[in-house]
Amino acid sequence: MTANITLSLLIGVLFGCGINLIMARGIVRAFLGVMLVSNGINLLFLVAGSSGVAPIFGAAPESQMSDPLPQAMTLTAIVITLALTGFVLALAHRAWQVRQSDFIADDPEDARIQARAAADDISFSEFTGDEPAEDLEDDPGGRHPAPTRGDEEARS
Repeated sequence: MTANITLSLLIGVLFGCGINLIMARGIVRAFLGVMLVSNGINLLFLVAGSSGVAPIFGAAPESQMSDPLPQAMTLTAIVITLALTGFVLALAHRAWQVRQSDFIADDPEDARIQARAAADDISFSEFTGDEPAEDLEDDPGGRHPAPTRGDEEARS
């Protein structure tokens, strides 16, 4: 069975509008974006998983029934979204009480880090750039050299 084109377009619109709202600076707008994306995911589950008749015993042969897992996942997602709604509404209400606005201001630390990154300043970094490359052959992940016996004794 092919997916319904109208529902597929609706899923795309929900995702697009939701991502656009998530990028907004207000708590309420960002939350509305999360809600739209959440509803888009729920619809995506239902469109992807509905390929037959309702999964009710005796209504049809088992081979023609749709999988009930996407429906269960959608119900679970609805419950989680409801809990998130209550939390974010309480958070937005508190932000409004404290600042009379839901606007999320820039964090000075984030601005400082962004300015240093733009200037390519690594003075406070652990990487100095003039160290020789370490032998990474013993590490399966390729990140750290294998500890030696001397390293273990020095730590204890």
